[in-house]
Amino acid sequence: MTYNSAESIGQCLQALITQNCEIVVVDNASQDDTLAKIEAFRAQYPLEFVRISRNLGFAAGVNHGVGAASGDVFLILNPDAIAEPGAVQALIDCMIAESADVAGGALLNSAAEPDRGFAFRRLPTVSSLCCEALLLNQLWPSNPINRRYRCLDADYSHVQRVEQPAGACLAVTRQAWEAVGGMDSQFAPVWFEDVDLCKRLLDSGRKIVYCPGARFHHAGAHSVGKLSFADKQMFWYGNMLRYARKHFSPAKVVILRIAILKGMLLRSLAALLGMGPKDVTRDEAIAAYRAVGRLTLQSSARHAN
Repeated sequence: MTYNSAESIGQCLQALITQNCEIVVVDNASQDDTLAKIEAFRAQYPLEFVRISRNLGFAAGVNHGVGAASGDVFLILNPDAIAEPGAVQALIDCMIAESADVAGGALLNSAAEPDRGFAFRRLPTVSSLCCEALLLNQLWPSNPINRRYRCLDADYSHVQRVEQPAGACLAVTRQAWEAVGGMDSQFAPVWFEDVDLCKRLLDSGRKIVYCPGARFHHAGAHSVGKLSFADKQMFWYGNMLRYARKHFSPAKVVILRIAILKGMLLRSLAALLGMGPKDVTRDEAIAAYRAVGRLTLQSSARHAN
């Protein structure tokens, strides 16, 4: 699924054309040269192309792509995830060997090592999300809750059952996908849609594994990195709350809302003291934190009625 992915889509497609798989590209109304690069590949190689006239978000875009695919296994792959030779078949072979319904590949960082804390994680709990909201993970990344949530002590060299591989490289059988109804497009435009999907797949009794032999080099944040600071904050916390309302008890949702509000106050204070995020002005940061606070309060009032 592409959105303003001109910098990476060419290399991604070039790596896939040797993988002996059906390629479906969904474009979510890109405004850069993404379409031209896709059309150049279409002139030489067979691929399905789904063009959406407006940005519907990652989840809806993926659902459109699945609707155009004909296979029994769908591989959701970000344009900045570059497959090594044989990576797709290695993922399929791993799923067959493990009798798995879902699998994530090894997402490699710039040093060609597994991206710890991102390639796979446990499903979030209210504690892990509160640690994120309250800045604990930024101030103490190795705290026990964060280590467990991000699986920082895991051995990334062997196949294992996991809870939530990253949506940047996620294979799902058609049967499992259809059983849970695909991705929830309400998680728009980005974040927590893959977490929600894995949660529902696990709840339906599906087996999810991590396959280290399926190697993909991943740059990361190719689209979200272009979002404004305010949009990143709103989309992240808005979809975090959506996930919590969907999967947590009402009491835990209240706890998370309180943590987010306190976290926004802490971040605002840090910005006032000159310790805010890099490349963002103090006023921009504080305005974004206030907007998240309003969103959190409005969400609380809306769901209380």
